[in-house]
Amino acid sequence: MGRFVGKEALAAVGGGTAVYLNLLISFFIGLTSGAGIIISQFFGAQNESETSRSVHTALVMCFVGGLIMTALGLAATPWVLRVTKTPEDIMALSLTYLRIFFVSMVPMFMYNMTSSIMRAVGNAKVPLYILIAAVFTNIFLDLLFVVAFQWGVAGVAWATVASQAESMIISLIILGRSKTSVRLQAKKLTCTPHLLIKMLRLGLPAGIQATFYCLSNMIIQTAINSFGTITIASWAAYGKIDAVFWTMVSTMGVAVTTFSGQNYGARQYDRLKKCMRQAMLITLLMTASVTVIFLLTGSYIFRLFTTESVVIAGGMQILHFLAPWWVTYVAIEVLSGIIRGSGDSFIPMIITLFCVCVLRLVWLFTAVPHWNTIITVLACYPISWSITSLLFFIYWFSGKWLHKPLEHI
Repeated sequence: MGRFVGKEALAAVGGGTAVYLNLLISFFIGLTSGAGIIISQFFGAQNESETSRSVHTALVMCFVGGLIMTALGLAATPWVLRVTKTPEDIMALSLTYLRIFFVSMVPMFMYNMTSSIMRAVGNAKVPLYILIAAVFTNIFLDLLFVVAFQWGVAGVAWATVASQAESMIISLIILGRSKTSVRLQAKKLTCTPHLLIKMLRLGLPAGIQATFYCLSNMIIQTAINSFGTITIASWAAYGKIDAVFWTMVSTMGVAVTTFSGQNYGARQYDRLKKCMRQAMLITLLMTASVTVIFLLTGSYIFRLFTTESVVIAGGMQILHFLAPWWVTYVAIEVLSGIIRGSGDSFIPMIITLFCVCVLRLVWLFTAVPHWNTIITVLACYPISWSITSLLFFIYWFSGKWLHKPLEHI
């Protein structure tokens, strides 16, 4: 979009705006992850009645939660943009983008939940096809609304709303036609209290973990914002590349969580350890590959989002510093995913809160004042990734996360 409406618009839909959205979205997705775990465990245990009730409880929870998130997001937006020191030259654009974007909360959460349900029963291809279709719809509408209609950041936001609505509608139709125990039936849409409690007990730690992860990113974004609009735009442009890596590893995290839940429900514990070894190897190879590709082609990719050389140069500086450290994050996603799938969400939350929040804040308030550069600010990422990975390995090899009775989940 920066190619058509300038670096201000690019900064307005990236930077602090993106971090703020990630905060809200990550909390709710983390919260609802408990539903996916419960469904996969019941499915693995071949308990069809509880699987069905879990599905309908999860969908009701998502719909209500999406409405609440829309209201909270709209109410808090002006305050958050001021707190994160959003520059005045992009304040109005950021407000416009966010106020439209929050319309997509219900469709977004419903799609994510239906995708989680499909994956919980081993159907990973259909959510991927729906996502691919939504991406192409988003790109087409971006070009239509921004280039043809000249709607600017509002066009980008409305394109997102439309693509999310498309994903929700298609996924609900597919779920309604399912021949398995996860079939959506309108007459069964009700909230089963004991299942909701189980979902929240597993999902709340993950939601808190995701929230504090994003809060630390908001604090980091505040530090980045102090370097001005060009740096914000460079960080936003880098975020487009960075999102490819995060999507890749988070997808593996979702996959191993589902696999873990199914096999834990079936009491096939040995498969969890095999899953860890294979998932680590696959994800490390994919991470190494995309790292090399982006380091070699980054300058060309940045030109897809902006034509301003100073923004490209800043983005390349960030890319060259952070991309080689991506490998240190792989263990976090794989190990925490398997551990959560087995029903242990509390310890992963504690590890992440300490490393992501405490360590990053200590770095920002001790090192950055002495060496006030963008690289010093961003150094908190590889430091926290490395230490978090180490702690997850220690907890994994302790074995304390395994062999909890299923009825206690």
